[in-house]
Amino acid sequence: MRNLGRMMFELEREDMAKVVKTIFDRFDTNVAGGNFSFKVTDKDGDYGDKDKEYIIMTPTMMSEAYLGDLSPAQILVVEPHTRKILDGVGNLTREINMHEAIYDTNPDIKSVFHSHAKEQLAWATMGVPIPNLTEATQKVKGVEPLPFKENCSEELAELVSKHIANIGDAALMHEYLLNSHGVLITVGGKDMSGMTAIHKAVSVVDTMEFNAHIAMEQTKLIKDGALDGYYSKGIKIGTLDDVFNKKIALFNHKSNSELETINQ
Repeated sequence: MRNLGRMMFELEREDMAKVVKTIFDRFDTNVAGGNFSFKVTDKDGDYGDKDKEYIIMTPTMMSEAYLGDLSPAQILVVEPHTRKILDGVGNLTREINMHEAIYDTNPDIKSVFHSHAKEQLAWATMGVPIPNLTEATQKVKGVEPLPFKENCSEELAELVSKHIANIGDAALMHEYLLNSHGVLITVGGKDMSGMTAIHKAVSVVDTMEFNAHIAMEQTKLIKDGALDGYYSKGIKIGTLDDVFNKKIALFNHKSNSELETINQ
């Protein structure tokens, strides 16, 4: 181990502190919290064993106590499974169990992001999928709700890990709605860094906030009789019944070439 005269994973923790502030300032979470993490590898053995993985994670109370304004020193470096905090000032969130379960289920997932984004939380409390309508969010595809399980519980961690296992590589860019709790976003790729993954998760939660609002506005127009269904990229992709009764996670399945033909 080399003594580098600096904090463990200083650059990564500086970046995570900026992410937390951005999320809070943009109202992509609230003072009830949320928790973000990403994986990092000690490629040179600077802090112990060469190529050992660690989890860079936000501390508990990041929003309620600190209003999202954290220093890099407050971002935690966690040893997986032992849950030992190797560096960082603060306590570990009880939701570490869900983060670990996700990473264990699909090792290619590099970031786990959970927040209480307002517009998306409205759909999560109804227990119905968000119609994914905007061009900027199509990469996320279907956004489905999960049955209610108490936050921080082993039951929630188990439920999420089972769904992650079922969808395979789709979990490398995916969002779930945690019923009455918030959103869960997983991002990764075999060669993707954890820092890249957390930035992609930030993009997802922020653009999905706009999409969730637009979906609610379309829902109102459908209820008022002004629309006959949900529209995306110029075509109808489903109905109110699909979302609220059949609970189908709507998104535009058409390729760009198919859309060009349809819209001519």
